[in-house]
Amino acid sequence: MNKTTIAVLGAGSWGTALANVVAENGHDVRLWAHRKETVDEINQHHMNKKYLGDRVLQASIVATDDVKQAVDGADIVLSVVPTNATREVAVKLNTALSELQQKVIVVAATKGLEPGTYKLASDMIEEEVAPEFRSGVGVIAGPSHAEGVIKHDPTLVTAASVDLSVAQKIQAAFSNSSFRVYTNDDVIGSEIGGALKNVIAIAAGALQSLGYDDNAKAALFTRGLVEIARLGEAYGAKPETFMGLAGVGDLFATATSIHSRNFRAGLQLGAGKTMDEVVANMGMVIEGISTTKVVHDLASAKQVEMPISEAVYQVIYEGKAPKDAIKELMDRPLHQEGK
Repeated sequence: MNKTTIAVLGAGSWGTALANVVAENGHDVRLWAHRKETVDEINQHHMNKKYLGDRVLQASIVATDDVKQAVDGADIVLSVVPTNATREVAVKLNTALSELQQKVIVVAATKGLEPGTYKLASDMIEEEVAPEFRSGVGVIAGPSHAEGVIKHDPTLVTAASVDLSVAQKIQAAFSNSSFRVYTNDDVIGSEIGGALKNVIAIAAGALQSLGYDDNAKAALFTRGLVEIARLGEAYGAKPETFMGLAGVGDLFATATSIHSRNFRAGLQLGAGKTMDEVVANMGMVIEGISTTKVVHDLASAKQVEMPISEAVYQVIYEGKAPKDAIKELMDRPLHQEGK
């Protein structure tokens, strides 16, 4: 394995876990965090307690709050900041690469759509990082809770890029005996699957909280995946992507696990909490909240029928009671499956 220099931008749970993966693989790893206290904790104690508790990180990880320092000499730059910060950080990355006169592979590992523009993370990167400073753009997607990755739970993800040679470089850098990376060339499908499953995960949490059982959960997952694929195909995604890791795989992991912030948000909504209370209780970004609004707008603009996603929108943004939303879904006109 060739030694690579990798910069990870974003020291939340997922960014830190991915930094640890590539550090375990023997690569030089710089982890950018915007909080000085996070930088100090990682450098001095090799921990990020806020996000990963008492898990000890690889001592070789070097944290910094300077983007230029993080990416200096890097071969791969991984963007793992929340969707609403992706464009801002991409601008900082472009400035740093311009000053360094350096070209890198930029990889997005953020699961969401930009409010207002409906852009994917890879779109934002391509718009803000000049072509002369990037040798390729890719994404990492699939069922991968940071809490499982950090304790070496066997994890399978996909690296997607329109240039498969770029995806293969990502695959080589990140793969090991507990973190297996596949490749594909459907960036749109991989990102759509990763973003939209958060909406269905909120619904899954509400179902659990309300006491519904396996029949209801199976119905939600199956029909939720249909909705994800519908909108993905309207975007230009390949249908088969949604039967893979970035589709059904990521949906299952996110919509069944207490590690998922979106699932936990749904649990609270089902228990009668308001959206403001849910956000205050979580203390971390819940990507599915903003994605639900984006999906509502996109489905309307593209005339894609997404009744489950619309019901989640009504619960979050219009204050509809979850039980009322479920009743309305069950009372909809009958259809042939697949229609």
